[in-house]
Amino acid sequence: MSLIESVHADHGATFGERGGRRIVEHYGRPERAHRAVRNGAGLFEPAYDVVVVEGDDRVEYVDNVVSNRVPDADGEGCHALVLDPQGGIELELYVYNASERLLLLTPPGLAEGLAADWSEKVFIQDVEIRAATDEFAVFEVHGPKATEKVASVFAGPSTPERRFAFERGSMGEAGVTVIRTDALAGEESYAIVCGADEAERAYDVLATQGMAVAPFGYRSWETLTLEAGSPLFPTEFEGTIPNVLGLRSALDFEKGCYVGQEVVSRVENRGRPSRQLAGLALAGDAVGVPAAGAAVFDGDASVGEVTRAAVSPLLERPIALALVEYGLDVEEVTVRVGGEEVPATPTELPFVEGSERSARLPAY
Repeated sequence: MSLIESVHADHGATFGERGGRRIVEHYGRPERAHRAVRNGAGLFEPAYDVVVVEGDDRVEYVDNVVSNRVPDADGEGCHALVLDPQGGIELELYVYNASERLLLLTPPGLAEGLAADWSEKVFIQDVEIRAATDEFAVFEVHGPKATEKVASVFAGPSTPERRFAFERGSMGEAGVTVIRTDALAGEESYAIVCGADEAERAYDVLATQGMAVAPFGYRSWETLTLEAGSPLFPTEFEGTIPNVLGLRSALDFEKGCYVGQEVVSRVENRGRPSRQLAGLALAGDAVGVPAAGAAVFDGDASVGEVTRAAVSPLLERPIALALVEYGLDVEEVTVRVGGEEVPATPTELPFVEGSERSARLPAY
């Protein structure tokens, strides 16, 4: 559950669940909150799980497990993947080097299993791995005025300019770490991390002090990231070969990709992918939104399937991400919606240009 659930409830939140975690779905008008983020700044509590890795060999150990090179300097981080023996994505995570420990942010519900699995594989290395979700709170600010918003309440160094870099300081009486993130909503973005006992104080400063900010929940997060063309875990990631998604920023081709201590074939040597991530803009008069797994057709031939879809608040029509045949070059396809075939136009991502491009836009 959220560490500040009562605060969300006081703001009229409707709650849902992600990965066994209780989350805010919306505060009553998710489309309005979506537009507020696009026009200014929005405040969001993502449901990250947290794993802490300590010990002298912490960087070496995690570096050997994940797809990207783990930074060995304090104040730096990265987005990385854990791959299964076939090279498919098993897990995504953010890794931050916080001096004497690494802080790992994972999708909700996965920290306990990850910590237990990795701990079993430690032999003679000086490494201690533990789930620490209850010890931290994470909030995010997204929007074209996110930098202005965070700077207006952050007492410390200037807000970090590089993605995954972070600075320590305070917001009011709460000690916080401010991280420049990877713009998954297609806007400037920051994560604010603090201790669990500081969560309510930090959120209150973000919500009520400095420049105005609009609180939003997962319903708006899903449409924002969809408009931005950002693949997410698990909908697009889980089980997918990374080069199908064009995720070059999450892969270090010099080191290869690892599962536990076992090297699997490098993604760069897998050749051209068989599928690719595509954007689909459905006909404006489409009745309903395609479900995940809905078939995509070129004439009578099935050429892919939808991973997720929603009505775009800005475009005012259904849009979707889909995994389709690599190199598909047609002006129109059809998508099955409620038993009917609805015309859809393959569209270059992102659907909507914001203040910053998502780091997950496919690089084919």
